Order: sequence, then structure tokens, then C-alpha cells
Amino acid sequence: MSQATTQLDAPVSAPSGVRVAVVAWVVTAFYYFYQYMLRSAPAVMMTQLSEAFGISALAVASIVGLFYYGYSPFSLVAGAAMDRIGPRRLLPGAAAIVGIGALLFATGNKEIASVGRFMQGAGGVFALVGAIYIATKNFPPSKAATLIGATQMFGMAGGSAGQFLVGPMIGHGLSWNSFWAIMGVIGLLVGVVLFFLIPPDEKKEQPGSFLKTTSSAFKTVFSNPQSILCGLISGLLFIPTTIFDMVWGVRYLQEGHGMEYGTAVMRSAAVPFGWIIGCPLLGMISDRVGRRKPVIAGGAFVLLGCLAWILYGKAGVLPPFTLALIAGIASGAAMIPYTVIKEANPPQLGGTSTGVVNFINFTFSALLGPVFAYVLRRESGGAPQMQLEHYQQTFVWLLWGVAIAIVLTFVLRETGWAVKRENQS
Repeated sequence: MSQATTQLDAPVSAPSGVRVAVVAWVVTAFYYFYQYMLRSAPAVMMTQLSEAFGISALAVASIVGLFYYGYSPFSLVAGAAMDRIGPRRLLPGAAAIVGIGALLFATGNKEIASVGRFMQGAGGVFALVGAIYIATKNFPPSKAATLIGATQMFGMAGGSAGQFLVGPMIGHGLSWNSFWAIMGVIGLLVGVVLFFLIPPDEKKEQPGSFLKTTSSAFKTVFSNPQSILCGLISGLLFIPTTIFDMVWGVRYLQEGHGMEYGTAVMRSAAVPFGWIIGCPLLGMISDRVGRRKPVIAGGAFVLLGCLAWILYGKAGVLPPFTLALIAGIASGAAMIPYTVIKEANPPQLGGTSTGVVNFINFTFSALLGPVFAYVLRRESGGAPQMQLEHYQQTFVWLLWGVAIAIVLTFVLRETGWAVKRENQS
């Protein structure tokens, strides 16, 4: 083994420190599981929410989409604060904010619920940024993609549970507001657990004022073209999950293909279940071959084919769950740009880099969620029940988005360890 590879695989902290970091990472990853469960749960209760709020399903989708209006801008806050303050002083309070947001959503008042949904996003983003920060600060850089993929695995396990588990509970009589009240209490408890289990942050000197150092960090990351490319690629690969599956997936299968509610929930939940497999698997493959771009492009090509078949292919030809599962696995490639942006920017700006890619990524979901709802309403003429062709005409743009992501991947600069070793030899 070459000296360059040995240096890349060197741990960044002592063994005892790594053990403490493992505990901190697992606890924070569970927090990510929890917030992702709240993110995806509305997809299985759109009818109940529409009746409770006294508004149309399209209007409910707009309220649900407020999650991303909190999640996107607070990605920047979370990233910069993580570099400056550390996870111990941030994550417990953020989890409590998510819990309070869930309690507000349970009130049944659409204005208060809107505030609660925004709070869920604003507090929830600290989970991903915090987990990635802990992982990349305490483990070998050559394992970065695997660890970030494993972090996202927890999130998508929550996304799958938000449909796979919550759907049957709602179907068997659990009221929607009882679910949100319970989850609100759990959020408060998660905050307490985080406070006691995340170790205190090392005290370090912070030169300059918070505003000055944060502005400088943002300038460095945002002025790097690779950062923008990472955000665009990740965002375009995420949209099929965040907008199509987690908001409209169940209704698409019910209205477009005539599936029963329970079957539609199970089919839709297979997409985030695929992420549970795809995120760590594709991350591990990327780390093993030492390259990022081929894995991103390969996953995007498979995702493009799956989406095209889901929208236009003949139903019933492939075994149940196959397309959704493969689409979820392939779209796990959307997490690899989170590794690339950290490798393309100074290591001391790890939190800021994660915040920036998350901001660009979920700005797509925040801005385009209402756009897709508007287009769907226009295509359907405001009909209470949409037809298959309405969904096809609305979500065909997802295919173009994934195709653009593939093109941008070829422009992206390779940052994997194999290229670094070649440059050093």
C-alpha cells in the first residue's frame, strides 16, 4: 500500500475519541430518522388532512411543502453554526423545535399547522448536518462517502417508516392528530437524550466575530463552482423522492393505477426503503473505487430509466415493488455530492459545506413543490380526482431534471482518493 493511501486512511482522532464519536453519531442519526419520518408521513394521510383542515389536497400539499421552506434556509444556519459552536449546544434544542412543530401541526388549525410544519423543517435540518459533521470530523476521510451514505440510510429508514408503518396505523383507525401529538412528545424526549449522550464539544479559540468568520466561510464555499454543481446535481436527483414519492406517491398509485390505499402505501414506501440500501451501498462503492463521478452518473442513469417506466410503462409487467425499490437504490447517488463538496473545500469548513449543498438541494424542493402542485391542478382542470395522464404531463419534467443532473456530473471535478493518489505519484 502506498504512503498516500495510508495517509488517507489514517483516523483523525484517538481510539477512545472514535468510540465516543460513534455514540454521538448514532444518537444524531436516530434524530435524523425521527425528523425524516415526520417529513414523509403526510403522504399517507392526505385525505385525512384535507378533511381536517377543510381545504383541497393540493392546498394540503402546499402546507406540507413548508417543511422545505424551513429546511432549506436553515441548512446554512446549521452548517455555519456547527463549525463555530459544535453539535452538543445545537442538536438538543433543534430536536425540541421539531417536537414543538409536530404538536402545533396536531392542532388542526391550518395557520398554526403551517407554522409547525415550518418549524419541523427548520429544526430537522440540524440532524443531517450534525450527523455528517460528527462522522467526517472523527473518521478516516477515505470512508467519507460510506459514512455519509450510512447517515442518509437512517434518514430514509425514517422516510420509509413514515409511510410503511404510519400508513397501516392510519388505516387501522389511528387519528392523524393523535399521531402528530405522539411524535411531538417523542421529539421533546429526543432532545433530552441528545443533551445527555452527545459529549461536550472541545473548546477552541474562534478568531474574529461570528458574523465575520461565517461570512468568510460562506464566501469561500459559494464562490467554488464545484459547490454549486454539487448542490444542483443532488437537488435534481432528490426531487423524485421529496416531491413525487413523499407527497404525491400514494395518490398517484391510487388515482393513476387504481390501487387500494394499503397497496399504494406499501409501493410508495419501497422508494425510501431503496434508499436504505442504496445510500450506504453506493457510498461504499464510491469509496472502494476511489471515484465519485462514475457512481453518481450510473445511479442517475438507472433512476432515469425507472422514472420513465413508472410514469409511462405498463403496470404489472415487473414484480411488485421492483421499480420503486430500484429507483430508491439508484437515487442514493444524490448523497455522493455531499462527499464531493467537502472534498472540494477546506476541511475546516465541513459543516458550512454540508449546509450549502443541503441549502441548494432542498431549495429545489421548496420552490418546485408548489410549482408541481400548480401544474397538476392546471392539467386536471381542478378535478377532485386526477387521472394517469395528468400525473404524466406534470411529472415528465422529473425526467429532464435527472438528465440535466447526468450532464452536470460530467462537468464536476473528480475528488476521489484514486485521483488524489494519481496526482501524488
